[in-house]
Amino acid sequence: MRVVQNPQMLIGEVDISKMKFDLKSRDDIPKILRGLQHLYMDLPLRERIFSLLENRISPKADKRNGRPGMALWAILVCGVVRVDLNIDYDRLHGLVNHYDTIREMLGHSEFDKSQYHYQTLKDNVSLLTPALLDEINELVVSTGHVLVKKKDGEALRGRCDSFVVETDVHFPTDINLLYDAMRKVITLTAQWCDRHELSHWRQYKYHVRHVKRLMRTAQNKKRSKAQSEEQQKKSTALIVVAHQAYLDVAERYLNKAQATLAMFEQGGYASEFDVLAKREIEGFMQHAKRQIDQTKRRVIHGETIPHDEKVFSIFEPHTEWISKGKAGVPVELGVKVCILEDQHQFILHHQVMEKKTDDQVTVSMVTEAKKRFPNLNACSFDKGFHSPENQLALKEQLELVALPRKGKLSQQAQAAEQSTEFVKARRAHSAVESAINALEVHGLDRCPDHGIDGFKRYVALAVVTRNIHRIGAILWKHEQKREQRKARYSERGPPHKRAA
Repeated sequence: MRVVQNPQMLIGEVDISKMKFDLKSRDDIPKILRGLQHLYMDLPLRERIFSLLENRISPKADKRNGRPGMALWAILVCGVVRVDLNIDYDRLHGLVNHYDTIREMLGHSEFDKSQYHYQTLKDNVSLLTPALLDEINELVVSTGHVLVKKKDGEALRGRCDSFVVETDVHFPTDINLLYDAMRKVITLTAQWCDRHELSHWRQYKYHVRHVKRLMRTAQNKKRSKAQSEEQQKKSTALIVVAHQAYLDVAERYLNKAQATLAMFEQGGYASEFDVLAKREIEGFMQHAKRQIDQTKRRVIHGETIPHDEKVFSIFEPHTEWISKGKAGVPVELGVKVCILEDQHQFILHHQVMEKKTDDQVTVSMVTEAKKRFPNLNACSFDKGFHSPENQLALKEQLELVALPRKGKLSQQAQAAEQSTEFVKARRAHSAVESAINALEVHGLDRCPDHGIDGFKRYVALAVVTRNIHRIGAILWKHEQKREQRKARYSERGPPHKRAA
């Protein structure tokens, strides 16, 4: 059984619409809660958001039967707070159990001492999907436009740029990726044997340490600072010997793991758990074999491994090696994300760019944004988004396309890029960097969630969270000005007394 929000208030519970915040606070929590409060207080908006949550979160599950589950509104609140504060589930667990204001937003009374479990938070927040979050984001942006008093029919001017969201991985080398794979092969095989009370891998902890010790030896040999040619030759020979010893031991443990899997097949262990465990072990074995092959080719045979054959994480295989030429940042490990922001600082649309370049997402970004916001009629880009095809396609959809061309310009192109509207759009384009920085500060510097599905969900939730925070900041500023006017009024007195 799962409800969107408990309709019956409990003794001591504060109505969300009546919550008060300290306007002098400089913390992020009150602002994001003020934005969530606005979504709750706008009744038509609240009904649409509640309907989306009810229909899209676990749509196949009957929400009227079973054990009481976490309220859908609480799931959204927890997800937004976690990303906005850029915290892990451990801190979220502490906040939702002990931070009174957040508990009021979740719908708990002063006397309600019920606690959220760590795994409950993790499992429920992961029920939010990118498609659901995109629809919520459209509603949030629309209500934000009302707050900034955007006139009906007023055109939206966008600015589009991409940035890298890092994945939670270590710096990859052939030998440490091989160690990651071997560690999982040995540990999972030992756990499987232990489940069936077999002692074949009882020394698995020693095996893991053995592999790691050989990996460290190979790493240290590569750090040689030999100067003369003779010393360099000796150092190279020692590097090859150390790597070969490492690879030999890894292959020996792989053969042993393969023999264990074959024994299980002959023994008839065919439960669903065994099938899944075998498939997982074989997956890590394939990773290990690939890394052994690439290490042999690179270190022992002196080959250069093509970039498209490389994997940069066995746990997050969607991780890409991205070199954007930034000063002091030679390489970033993650996935690029493209955002389109309007002049009111709301993010209209985003896209996770899996193995794509900027020019490959230019048209789709504008097309999808216009589906949601048809009054988008201008957009600015960097040169990286340019291609002749993009220029033509965008002119069919937008009145103004501020997309600088690469290379030497023709007289016609030069005249277009020197026009007043083009120059004005290009000068305003740099403001998108502020939106990117705000996203990175509020969660999108590094994605802690696993898998490409978790990555897309986390990015979509960060975009929704940023727009809700923007709404909270706008309301915060309005209320601060209102309080300042009241203070001036109380100091100076009513107008008729001032005139006297």
